[in-house]
Amino acid sequence: MRIVFVHPNYHSGGAEIAGSWPPAWVAYLTGSLKAAGFDDIHFIDAMTNHVDDDALRARLAELQPDVVGTTAITPSIYVAEEVLRIAKDVAPDAVTVLGGIHGTFMFRQVLSEAPWIDVIVRGEGEEIVVKLMQAIAEGRWPTDRRKIQGLAFTEEGEIVATQAAATVKNLDGIKPDWSILEWDKYIYVPLNRRVAIPNMARGCPFTCSFCSQWKFWRDYRVRDPKKVVDEIEDLVENHGVGFFILADEEPTINRKKFIEFCEELIARDLPRRIQWGINTRVTDIMRDKDLLPFYRKAGLVHVSLGTEAAAQLKLDQFNKETTVADNKQAIRLLREADIFTEAQFIVGLDNETAETLEETFQMAWDWQPDLANWAMYTPWPFTPLFQELRDQVEVFDYSKYNFVTPIMKPKEMTRGGLLEGVLKNYRRFYMRKALFHYPWRGTGYRRKYLLGCLKAFLKAGVQRQFYDLGKNGYFTLESRDKMDFGFDMTRTIADAQMADWEDHADIKRKAVERRVALRAQGKARAEQRNAIKACGGGGQMDEGVATPRVFRMPNGATPAIREPAE
Repeated sequence: MRIVFVHPNYHSGGAEIAGSWPPAWVAYLTGSLKAAGFDDIHFIDAMTNHVDDDALRARLAELQPDVVGTTAITPSIYVAEEVLRIAKDVAPDAVTVLGGIHGTFMFRQVLSEAPWIDVIVRGEGEEIVVKLMQAIAEGRWPTDRRKIQGLAFTEEGEIVATQAAATVKNLDGIKPDWSILEWDKYIYVPLNRRVAIPNMARGCPFTCSFCSQWKFWRDYRVRDPKKVVDEIEDLVENHGVGFFILADEEPTINRKKFIEFCEELIARDLPRRIQWGINTRVTDIMRDKDLLPFYRKAGLVHVSLGTEAAAQLKLDQFNKETTVADNKQAIRLLREADIFTEAQFIVGLDNETAETLEETFQMAWDWQPDLANWAMYTPWPFTPLFQELRDQVEVFDYSKYNFVTPIMKPKEMTRGGLLEGVLKNYRRFYMRKALFHYPWRGTGYRRKYLLGCLKAFLKAGVQRQFYDLGKNGYFTLESRDKMDFGFDMTRTIADAQMADWEDHADIKRKAVERRVALRAQGKARAEQRNAIKACGGGGQMDEGVATPRVFRMPNGATPAIREPAE
């Protein structure tokens, strides 16, 4: 059975300015499938190789696959849907499969707008995909599809979701097949080295309201540090990788295992051949301040911190559990340990103004990270913060949900004004760094790295790729307030998805009502007992009870009343 995986050709002018990133998902799935006996597996990296629809069609026609699979984060969903539409045209009998975070939570939306998709894999894919491919290979598809956990599909006009599959418990049992990737294509621009994105842990115990990773991975699991280093050593020796970024949301959560990981890297003399970076929390940096020189010795050279916002009010809204003072101290500690720091700011919430944008710039310059990024708040439709802000969401064109396009419109700013304010912050920060810091602060590796980062920014700016500026009319003489971001306003929430949201809101509403009723019953019984003790004396006191929030659909739409969804 021939399986073809395709990485969708989506570009936004965001993270890719720093390099071409290897799609790790295909290596992990391919490794699991090969371990199960599937060996006729092909991969088309349409994103890295800029494969257009015509070229993709020709390649699929040449391969004649039995299964075509792709993945999608929210902004790449339409491209992924088109990949599978082309696959169905070229190979009508092939089973078309979609995985990834967007399909996991928005499968009703996807199956409504892309009926040519045969099945969606919901959640971690390694174990589910093996069972799915076995059913197809053995002729049990689609007969047995309801027996496989973690799937969604359409059957006789009804969208069906099977029971959620358990998370992968033995992460060390997954052996990614990194050989399926074209390693000469994946370059980290600042160092001009091949880059990899291995995985040390899955899940996150924190519940930041704007993030969906903790929902997708569910429980937090950490691999054996020695197994992770085995994988990195393989990447260095067999694929020429010279830089890696741990894919984990926060690899320092398990302090003991992170230390073991660093010790193993040092024991094998790997820091001499490969350096690496992580994303982590400010609180972990402060916790490990005495260990930072040790982490640097292990090859850790770049830490991206989710400082998120300069205004403490915003930090509280995001449930970050950190303070502005913590952010500044963490950056100072990293700088003293000779670890490059990158501060991440989220902008574009409802209360954003020109003054708060200026505040984030002043904070960034005061903190003095080596790098700073201002990301547009993007309301993933499956996060708690989206549910809080859904009445304000006007744009459902998910191709623009990419952190560089202002989806949300602040009350006091236009989207164009917000973008201009963000770009102003970038220009000032990096011009000052280029003139007064990067060429003069340090020598050797530090200077090379920082100038490499500057080169990446300048290259993307000259090519008009940075923040997708070449596509949204930024370089016209029109006022910034009149900028056209090209939103497809015909995109709406599918009826099935809206009904599902209503069902979940109704369940939550009834749960609140039950809790309120139980509290009231308990209060009444307590007052009755007190009254008996007092021989009939005493009166009732009213207790203010929170009224359950009434569900309102995006844009004020009212969903039809339906039977509960699957």
